[in-house]
Amino acid sequence: MFDLVADVESYPEFLPLCEALRIKRRSRTDEGVETLVADMTVGFKAIRETFTSRVTLDRPRMKILAEYVDGPFSRLDNRWTFREDGTGCSVEFWIDYEFRSRTLGLLMGAMFDHAFRRFSEAFEERANKVYG
Repeated sequence: MFDLVADVESYPEFLPLCEALRIKRRSRTDEGVETLVADMTVGFKAIRETFTSRVTLDRPRMKILAEYVDGPFSRLDNRWTFREDGTGCSVEFWIDYEFRSRTLGLLMGAMFDHAFRRFSEAFEERANKVYG
């Protein structure tokens, strides 16, 4: 599951509202931690927004952290934690965000709330497709 979530380039194929994702920079430490800076374009109807995040793929600790860098939010952070539980993998997902513009928040807020609630379903569906 870590690999599935870490494959950010595939997000436009299955993630709600995600229309495009472009990796701007990628680096790796000797400890196996990879950091990337990526632009994600999200859209709903006529509204399109692009934002930049720094994503830390910490395979040794089985954690993924995405930190907001630039775009239409005042904050946007999320983290994933993966634990083997004997029957498979337990995944925890946390997200916190706020739009910079009150108007954009009113226009997109409810849709983002719905999409973020669907994230777990989208990743589960993706895992079934990729891993069977």
